Amino acid sequence: MILAVDVGNTNVVLGLVSGRDVRLRWRIASVADRTADEHAILLRQLLAQAGVRDGDVQGSVVCSVVPALTASFLTALEALLGVQPVVVGPDADLGIAIDYRDPREVGPDRLANAVGVLDLVDGAAIVVDFGTATTFDVVSADRRYLGGAIAPGLLTSAESLVRKAALLRGVALEPPGAAIGRSTEESLRAGVLFGAAGQVDEIVRRIVEEWGVSPTVVATGGLAERIAPLTSVIDLVEPDLTLRGLALIYERVKG
Repeated sequence: MILAVDVGNTNVVLGLVSGRDVRLRWRIASVADRTADEHAILLRQLLAQAGVRDGDVQGSVVCSVVPALTASFLTALEALLGVQPVVVGPDADLGIAIDYRDPREVGPDRLANAVGVLDLVDGAAIVVDFGTATTFDVVSADRRYLGGAIAPGLLTSAESLVRKAALLRGVALEPPGAAIGRSTEESLRAGVLFGAAGQVDEIVRRIVEEWGVSPTVVATGGLAERIAPLTSVIDLVEPDLTLRGLALIYERVKG
């Protein structure tokens, strides 16, 4: 087994992966001032609580969009496992071409999604990842990352709205029963969730029209299972797509 680590702006998602099978998954808060020693202790506790013994984990792979946390996790993982982690980036052997003006600008999580989706579906694909930002990643059938779009994430937008509007309060992001809300809470749920679904439908429609290809649209990320049923374009939900992609990159780099 390997430990796959996806360091995001809001959360860090960790997965124990065997082949393409994500056996265990954890989600912890991204804390920028947590030290490498603290991360090592936390990782050791998570593995111990899950009954994972010394030697069960052979290595690790990391993608990070938070530079302040990257070095801390790399040091912690090497201390924990005794081997250097594989780091995902444009210079790694990913098995895909990156058709971005500057490949260094592509988030490594987006590259992991591209690798993961090519193993999941046959042909061209669009990955919609619901995180702090909602990202749209376009991947061709001949294994080329073509680019995509970045939009404010669902929670990011909702929290900003509640913070700036004095009369609004936080609301549980449960599926709205109707577009016409009969209370402030119902109106917020309708606006936020149907708005997010509409955003996905429109951006995907424009990508497909511009691209001239009929891709498979795959959703991932923490809120994918809530938003996907409200859209008309998402074909498949794979919550562990990023972790699967990370595991595939590890296998390729390690041979």
